Amino acid sequence: MAGNESELFPQLDHDKRSGFCRQTGTYHSLHRLPLDPNPSEVSNVAAFVLSNLLDVAGEKPAFIDAATGYVLTYYHLRRSVLSLATALRSLGLRPGNTVLLLSPNSIIYPVVTLGILVTGAAVSPANPVNTPAEIEKQALDSGAVLAISAPDLAHKLASLSIPILLTTRSPSDESALSAEELIEGADPEEVTSPSTASDVAVLLYSSGTTGASKGVKLTHANLIATLKLLKWTVDVSSARDDVYLGFLPMFHVYGLAFFALGLPSVGTTTVVMSRFELQAMMEAVERFKISNIPAVPPVLVAMLKNDGEIKLDLSNLRRIITGAAALAPATGREFRRRFPWVELRQGYGLTESSGAATYFAASEEAKKREEAVGRLLPWFEARVVDVASGKTVGPGEEGELWLKGPTVMAGYLGNDVATSETLDRDGWLRTGDLVFIDEDGFVYIVDRIKELIKHNGYQVAPAELEAVLVRHPDILDAAVVPMEDEESGQIPVAFVVKLAGSELTSEDVIQFVAGQVAPYKKIRRVGFINAIPRSMAGKILRKQLVALIKQAPHSKL
Repeated sequence: MAGNESELFPQLDHDKRSGFCRQTGTYHSLHRLPLDPNPSEVSNVAAFVLSNLLDVAGEKPAFIDAATGYVLTYYHLRRSVLSLATALRSLGLRPGNTVLLLSPNSIIYPVVTLGILVTGAAVSPANPVNTPAEIEKQALDSGAVLAISAPDLAHKLASLSIPILLTTRSPSDESALSAEELIEGADPEEVTSPSTASDVAVLLYSSGTTGASKGVKLTHANLIATLKLLKWTVDVSSARDDVYLGFLPMFHVYGLAFFALGLPSVGTTTVVMSRFELQAMMEAVERFKISNIPAVPPVLVAMLKNDGEIKLDLSNLRRIITGAAALAPATGREFRRRFPWVELRQGYGLTESSGAATYFAASEEAKKREEAVGRLLPWFEARVVDVASGKTVGPGEEGELWLKGPTVMAGYLGNDVATSETLDRDGWLRTGDLVFIDEDGFVYIVDRIKELIKHNGYQVAPAELEAVLVRHPDILDAAVVPMEDEESGQIPVAFVVKLAGSELTSEDVIQFVAGQVAPYKKIRRVGFINAIPRSMAGKILRKQLVALIKQAPHSKL
């Protein structure tokens, strides 16, 4: 092991309760993990995962296809990854290359991801719902030399001038080469990857919910540290015999870190779903005795709003971890009331921090701090910086969250301006999230700074109003965005999804909110909508709603 605990955790004059050091204005993690977060002997994240596979019984299921029941054992996972890497090298894939990966969740997704990484090349996952133009832009920006696609998505790559490999055989094009065939036709070779810890392993393109999409450079060191932290969370709160359900998209940092890389290196079993659908999820929970579900808030909302048509048998389930977007406190309370035996915990992370930042290490903490997202993970430091003055503030005071830790990205690909705006010269990541940290070191997310509504000089947090709205029994989902106003600058506008058959009116919604918030926070306009546009990670796509307002500024909205 490189380093020792005294070197990793220097003696600092910080409060042992909150972790805050008034001399530096910095919060320090209250968790101690006496391991070096940086790679030592293994500097390639795929090699790190493969080395951990050797500690798992070969016949144990690594992945199970929820639709077909097909099982990929740990033995065959390792063999398939090495076989694919051997074949890709023979095709000319080299260290420093980038491969675009376009596919929904599947058993072969982790195999392809790890196979690419073993060669020393980087992988750039693409969102399957993106348009051909968006995918082409990502391919060009990332410098991809090869694209690997699910057969039914290959048509979206027609404009690319690079070779295309399918993930599995195509029933409509027998001449197309697939990763499945390469795996079957190549002998696995034990190889040492030429990658260094600082090399880029994954290029993830942000969702662009508040701006243009950018390529986030995550290095092998970033991801190895993330996997060590994931192993720690499993060790402190879970069991190796847990069965996880994987419907979170693996092209997103949350699904990638958990399912494609993290859980295989821990030795658990993951049941893979191509996408979330409540009926299919419940069938998988019952059939495969799912005990642990990494989720996003809309999944919990769907479970709570179920009208009884779908049987919710969660007797085998013992934990749900939610992240990627804020969980409304009312949703959390109602879920715990309905399913008291299920541990519900929140976490917080960003693509730019490899999905890691905070976590609840104990279920009792999560119950007592319903509105928090946990404490800083081991190896992390944080600052809360006042938005107006730029000065660090202490416990209980709001400001922008800055993070520093071994999982923080290397920067944005080919975008020095955006990198310098997000990462300072000392390695602090400006998250863009307005937060406060309490006296016990628990982190509370207020809202995205860019999404705050400026009304008569006040700052209104959309997430706070959304949490109020979804408490209404006739409201399925809601989003709040700004509308430009000559007198007050901006006014809060609510988009609401109401229950089928509900006679809820705009005035009903306005009055419901007005009775629970300060006057300056009141909803001024309401629009009813069939569904709130969200990314696959559950984040509200506010730009689409703002565009709706701009298209019809004089409507009844």
